[in-house]
Amino acid sequence: MTKIDFYTNPQSRGRIVRWMLEETALPYETHILTYDGTMKDAAYRAINPMGKVPAISHNGKIVTECAAICAYLAEVMPDAVLAPTSEERADYYRWMFFAAGPLESAAVNRALGFTVPEERERMVGYGHFNLVLDTLEKALSDKDYLTGSRFTAADVYVGSQIIWGLQFGTLDERPGFKAYAERLAARPAYAEANRLDDEAAAAM
Repeated sequence: MTKIDFYTNPQSRGRIVRWMLEETALPYETHILTYDGTMKDAAYRAINPMGKVPAISHNGKIVTECAAICAYLAEVMPDAVLAPTSEERADYYRWMFFAAGPLESAAVNRALGFTVPEERERMVGYGHFNLVLDTLEKALSDKDYLTGSRFTAADVYVGSQIIWGLQFGTLDERPGFKAYAERLAARPAYAEANRLDDEAAAAM
């Protein structure tokens, strides 16, 4: 299979994609970019005009945005069994895009100290912060993973946000979130991805 070029910075959301790549066991080459340097160069803007990471290049195609990359890698590496079955598909896409939309928006707004006025809650797409957390907590209340008993790419993407949220205090330490994060952190691919990114960060 064609090698993947992986563009990242170890102090970015690229850690999500690194974990996903390690789960798939696909061959890839890492390109570390700097925020005020190579990430803004014309060479990289030809790959991602936004000048941000992560991005991957595979078979001449560029994929950006973490949720899209996770879903793409799950499909191109079926042997990793990270894509949803027909029965799992609804939950898989529902929670993948819930994390890409309401969860990330609510978490970022909270981190920035912004509280949506009650009369404007309909405008932001997620209502209010606690509603987002209540909804996600309920999704994990009766199963080990987002689609049921099996780990999928949705758990890489959503799980990364929960792990980071607990680590940096942008999410409440609810028992369901902590138990889910502990299950994910025990995965060998997660540990290897963190080792590689920690080494890259130390080398910068």
